[in-house]
Amino acid sequence: MAGSEAADPLLMLGVGLIEKDTNGEVLWVWCYPSTTATLRNLLLRKCCLTEENKLHHPFVFGQYRRTWFYITTVEVPDSSVLKKVTHFSIVLTAKDFNPEKYAAFTRILCRMYLKHGSPVKMMESYIAVLTKGICQSEENGSFLSKDFDARKAYLAGSIKDIVSQFGMETVILHTALMLKKRIVVYHPKIEAVQEFTRTLPALVWHRQDWSILHPYVHLDADELEALQMCPEAMTMGKLHKEIGQLIVQSAEDPEKSDSQVIQDISLKTKEIFTNLAPFSEVSDDGEKRVLNYEALKQRRFPPATENFLYHLAAAEQMLKI
Repeated sequence: MAGSEAADPLLMLGVGLIEKDTNGEVLWVWCYPSTTATLRNLLLRKCCLTEENKLHHPFVFGQYRRTWFYITTVEVPDSSVLKKVTHFSIVLTAKDFNPEKYAAFTRILCRMYLKHGSPVKMMESYIAVLTKGICQSEENGSFLSKDFDARKAYLAGSIKDIVSQFGMETVILHTALMLKKRIVVYHPKIEAVQEFTRTLPALVWHRQDWSILHPYVHLDADELEALQMCPEAMTMGKLHKEIGQLIVQSAEDPEKSDSQVIQDISLKTKEIFTNLAPFSEVSDDGEKRVLNYEALKQRRFPPATENFLYHLAAAEQMLKI
């Protein structure tokens, strides 16, 4: 397993260091390898050291243009060799979603920097993980990439907590995700936003696609995309009521774990695709199945169900071009 981690050197993209000095100035002071000015400015905005961020967030993560970033921030104790620095942030960029993995690694890098006051040791450990999947240190702790499976990261959130908050309205979230619509989540605490949003892709477990997640977004032009409302695609009907009831009943069962609830939702999702299958046909080029809209209309489903199945086919790229 360690070998498989090292076999993909592009999982981790880079490491950086941001400092806040005793004068209150925040600077990007080091990175390996190089990074773009755009990404550097974004990461300066994301760390909690700038004036606009008054609260101290020990760990945050997010995604920007298919690049994941993980930021651990610490306060410098008086005993540290860093006499002119009050706080600093270690930034890791990567191609994979795994907050626990990179939180553990950045904590080790932070301890190294507090002790040595130089990025050299950090760079050595970064290269070791990049090439071998492991870094070992008796005084700062050891890190092994294979200990952090991606599936565990996908299951780290609690789907039962989401259902307990939203009840039957959870089906709105499920429908939006099935149809690949954007969901905006706001909360005054970034930690709450991240804990909630990281769980949402589990509602469409059959895709196992966490790249849809953007758990830390500022209202800046370079981060925001045009949000389009499509209310006709979100009309609810009998089918959605059935899905909602299943989600609630499963989540309220004290004997079921979060992964079992996800499995129940996934089985219901597969049932929906099974219902869609009779209205599909092989495309002209023979490469995939596409929706036969006339066959769907002839079935005379309730309007809300027909509308949902049509937009689901669109989300799954099953419409004829």
